[in-house]
Amino acid sequence: MRFKILLLLLLIGFITKAQTHEDTFIKDLIESLAENLPEDYDLSELEDKLVFLKKHPINLNHTNAEELKGLIFLSPLQISNLFSHLKTNGKFADVLELQSIPDFDVETTTRLLPFVTLNQSDLEDRITYKNLLNLGDNDLVVRFGRVLEKPKGFTDLPGSRYIGSQERLLVRYKYNFSNRISASLIFEKDAGEQFLKGNKQFLLDYQSAHIAILNTGRFKKIVLGDYTLQFGQGLSLWSGFAFGKAPDVTSVAKKDVGLKPYTSANEYSFFRGFATTIAVSKNIVFTPFLSYRKLDASLSLNNAGEDVLSNLNETGLHRTATEIKNKNSVSQQLFGGVIQYQKDNLSVGAIAYHSIYNKEFITGNEVYRKYNFVGKKLTNIGLHYNYTYKNIYFFGEAGKSLTGGLAYVNGALVSLSSKVSAVVLHRNYDANYHNFFNQATAEASEAINEKGFYAGLNIIPLKAWTIAIYADYFKFPWLKFRVDAPSDGYEVLGQITYTPTKTFKAVLRYKSELKQQNTDLDVSINYLDDVKKESYRGDINWQLNKSFSFQNRLEISQFKKGNTKTEFGYLIYQDIDYSPLFSKISGNIRLAYFNTPSFNSRIYAYEDDVLYNFTFGMYNGKGLRTYLNLKYKLIKRVDIWAKYALFLYNKAETVGTGLDEINGNKKTDVKLQLRYQF
Repeated sequence: MRFKILLLLLLIGFITKAQTHEDTFIKDLIESLAENLPEDYDLSELEDKLVFLKKHPINLNHTNAEELKGLIFLSPLQISNLFSHLKTNGKFADVLELQSIPDFDVETTTRLLPFVTLNQSDLEDRITYKNLLNLGDNDLVVRFGRVLEKPKGFTDLPGSRYIGSQERLLVRYKYNFSNRISASLIFEKDAGEQFLKGNKQFLLDYQSAHIAILNTGRFKKIVLGDYTLQFGQGLSLWSGFAFGKAPDVTSVAKKDVGLKPYTSANEYSFFRGFATTIAVSKNIVFTPFLSYRKLDASLSLNNAGEDVLSNLNETGLHRTATEIKNKNSVSQQLFGGVIQYQKDNLSVGAIAYHSIYNKEFITGNEVYRKYNFVGKKLTNIGLHYNYTYKNIYFFGEAGKSLTGGLAYVNGALVSLSSKVSAVVLHRNYDANYHNFFNQATAEASEAINEKGFYAGLNIIPLKAWTIAIYADYFKFPWLKFRVDAPSDGYEVLGQITYTPTKTFKAVLRYKSELKQQNTDLDVSINYLDDVKKESYRGDINWQLNKSFSFQNRLEISQFKKGNTKTEFGYLIYQDIDYSPLFSKISGNIRLAYFNTPSFNSRIYAYEDDVLYNFTFGMYNGKGLRTYLNLKYKLIKRVDIWAKYALFLYNKAETVGTGLDEINGNKKTDVKLQLRYQF
């Protein structure tokens, strides 16, 4: 009966004349990456920039490449084509002139319009005490959340247990003045961590802060505190969030923004110290940086009785006695610089930096770890480039660890016609390439021990239709975890999007991935079985009127390993969004039914959440999922968000595993957030 009701809701989407007012681009990107991200990964930096740009649009006649890279839906070739248009034709007279630029289709232009303007900003950007006080933007967010049920880890267990309380807390303050000065202060506590009085902590478990001064004479950027560095194609030096393969095939060409302040609650991928970007000359900039951090790691004793480590802990969770013991157990010092040359359509950069750890890395006894980094010190160098020639954007990077191997990636974006664009990418990463800040395009979670070739097409056969196709072949020359021999595989994706009006969008997608893994059979010598995952998706976004919009989805997943029987799973859901103009209250609701035989056939789906907090749900097992988000404008500058979310599993005695196990068949999560802008 539940399935029939949800199927009826899905069919309504096909027979109702409607349109969508919400762009699903970010949702598509997040869902495509969800399988390789931890469940609580903070993706707020994606929305953060777009929220700011909606309030302070980019002046297209007075902008630069770095500013436009903040718009994640613009490809490097589109950005290059925009500046070529300005150079040839002069300043824009009308924003709709964008449609005359090569590769700027109707969908891209529509996405761009809320974030750009042709009007000169009326903001005063002189740094004076009066301006800082009166014209700065202050943004304070306080968020509370918890699971209503009590997981096993919060009961009085004789062994390992969570020492802190169930509540999740976040306090984030941000200041911005005319994009000249920014500052932030973040405190965060995960469920199970202690509040205020915990060991090895100040106030909440995690703290982050920065002060940044931008565009001051020769100093383009000065950042004190926490920051990220994103250069080239992510092979030599990239911290913070990075996109990989996604339905937008151009996303494999990374858009580096160099130095930027860090404002996320993720507790691992950032630097802490001082960095600046200096204009050495008209075409040359230099970015020196210095960082010192304490990191989490599991330590053991070597034969000499010294503490050693095999890997670093990246979760940022400090809930049990063991996790607290491992907190801040290793220090990391890092210093180096990046020099870049930019002129016309050519950009070239060189990277060099040195890392020092106070504990020695060891490889462990596993054969697949043979080429892992060993020692306390590591020096990395890299060279990256991009060049636009007519309708082709070339990009690439090579990286080298001085005591290890070599890695390189090269690619090209090509505008074949006004309706067809293509991307190709080749990569070769040695198994002994050592780098702790490596987020280049790869099939594995790290860009090491991999060779591959990627090719993709974006096609617009008719005005309302868009087709995206990519294929990626990869091989792993050395062993991996649970893969006791060299292996290979492939991934293919095809997506058709139909957008007959600005507010109706339908998507059909097929994705297939094949890898190899040790057999599950009990044999004397492991051999590799093919592991194949496939998914089929139908998705419709539409709007009934100015207040109500809907999303309907049906997704089917398949999983097969070796000669075992194929698993089939499915997810079907109905989203309803209520956002009337000028109303104090808005919200959305989801009702979903899912049925997947095991974790192997799980399905990921983006979920709406409170502001600055992205969620991608993992649907595994059999049951119902529902959530309700509400936003209420309390007074002029104060907004309140609330979320209630429920997983209800069919005939399940427990939910979750380990210390997160809950007795019963449901898991209920609530969030409450207040935002004050002043």
